[in-house]
Amino acid sequence: IEIGGSMGWSTRQTSDKLIGSQTGRIDENSWQQFLDNLLVAIAAAAAAKLAFVLDLADVDYMSSRGLRVLTLARRESDSQQISFTLARPNHRVREILAISRYDKIFKIEDSID
Repeated sequence: IEIGGSMGWSTRQTSDKLIGSQTGRIDENSWQQFLDNLLVAIAAAAAAKLAFVLDLADVDYMSSRGLRVLTLARRESDSQQISFTLARPNHRVREILAISRYDKIFKIEDSID
């Protein structure tokens, strides 16, 4: 499944999950495209009855706008009754998630598996 038109977004499917990968910075300039890509991917995961994993390995930075997108995407995944996991955030992004306490509301894994 190829979703979204931005250069920093790709998806791939395994037997039980749809993995969305974002690269670069999630900030004032990119948050709307990030949100659009996530909502399309979550809908695709729900339609295929797959879990959704957001791979953050190649995200350099996430602003408060990016965190807001995660909140909206989580709300959507909950309404679609699919699991939503954050995977492989680098040290900087993991710190941002911890400071904002998103590590308390999201499942965060060190690997995609």
